Amino acid sequence: MTSETDILDAVVVGAGWAGLGVSHALMQRGLRHTVLERGRIGETWRTQRWDSFRLNIPNIQTVMPGDTYVGSDPDGAMTSGEFVALLENYAGRHGLPVETGTPVTDLVASGGLYRLTIPRGLLWTRNVVIASSNQNCPTRPPFSALLPPDIHQIDASAYRNASDLASGAVLVVGSAQSGGQIAEDLVLAGRTVFLATGRVGRLPRTYRGRHISVWMVLTGLIDVTRSEILKQGPIPGRPLQGALQTISLQSLSAQGVVLLGRLTGVDDGCLSFSDEAEEHVRHADESSARIRSLVDEYIARNGIDAPPAEPDPAEVIAAVLPDPPIRSIDLAARGITTVIWCTGFKGDFEWVRVPNVLDAQGQPSYENGLSSVPGVYFAGLPFAISRRSGTILAIAEEAALLADDILRRLNTRP
Repeated sequence: MTSETDILDAVVVGAGWAGLGVSHALMQRGLRHTVLERGRIGETWRTQRWDSFRLNIPNIQTVMPGDTYVGSDPDGAMTSGEFVALLENYAGRHGLPVETGTPVTDLVASGGLYRLTIPRGLLWTRNVVIASSNQNCPTRPPFSALLPPDIHQIDASAYRNASDLASGAVLVVGSAQSGGQIAEDLVLAGRTVFLATGRVGRLPRTYRGRHISVWMVLTGLIDVTRSEILKQGPIPGRPLQGALQTISLQSLSAQGVVLLGRLTGVDDGCLSFSDEAEEHVRHADESSARIRSLVDEYIARNGIDAPPAEPDPAEVIAAVLPDPPIRSIDLAARGITTVIWCTGFKGDFEWVRVPNVLDAQGQPSYENGLSSVPGVYFAGLPFAISRRSGTILAIAEEAALLADDILRRLNTRP
């Protein structure tokens, strides 16, 4: 057992925006802690983003706790490299105690404390904040294993640009943020692109003179709670949204992307699809219309002097749909050489060996960022508290909540 003076108040695992935000809150409260990062600050942003990637929220909202935006392009969108630079600058300015190149291979509970195994040995702490994300391990449907071996399969996190792929057509599976943006990147590079769509909402990039993310905050739409969302069914995926302009299924089809329904199976080199592409276009249209209507109501209710609504070219253009719908594709006959899976992620938490912290699927079990085990916390999870959760917009509030609970535990321990 280590000496009392070597026991930290908290250890934060992960040095992305969530981990750094929590570290800042812990420093403000004078708590002894360290931040352990497997690679470099913002590692996922460095290694799991394509070359043309930009953040979906505007520069004016891409700020860390305690900071305010200072710049000449408030509605612009940062590249992943610019965002990494922002994180590194933040950690440096505040002197955050980040240990890079320090993966955690084991976390156990022992004698009322938590013990972490890292390359230089053991680390003891009274509290652990897991900020390593549940978005770093891509998931694929089981039938992906049935694709012919000559088909190159990658996940959204491994895509960089069209020139890295083998020549031939590309099938993108999934039409939320990553799928829609990657499909557009490919078609703009001159590739033949097929897009397997899903029932996904859509957000316009701007509306009535402001970025839609700004309206989401002002109207309170982004603060709809997790419990309210769950009353309507399973937690939905993030809607299709463009970083620099609105992206819609119909705008993609107008650029030449072939819209398919949902991918339902694979059999001997042939892929089968539902005939729901038209319904998916309609669902996304209705989703965007609801958001715009709520913004209109907010503007009217508060007497805001906002520009009138103008048609968004990406939303008013007609969808170009295969007629009849394509229900089956022979990969070889269509010249498809690459499949890009944009079908979601889960977290890698195999190193967490504290009972009851993870659910049966090995994913975080929590409520409002607090696990059922005292002293173990999660930061940065999507929809943890509200629709805002999982974005940089939430970290100031959520980091303060976790840091205050850690301080309470420390002040009330025997």
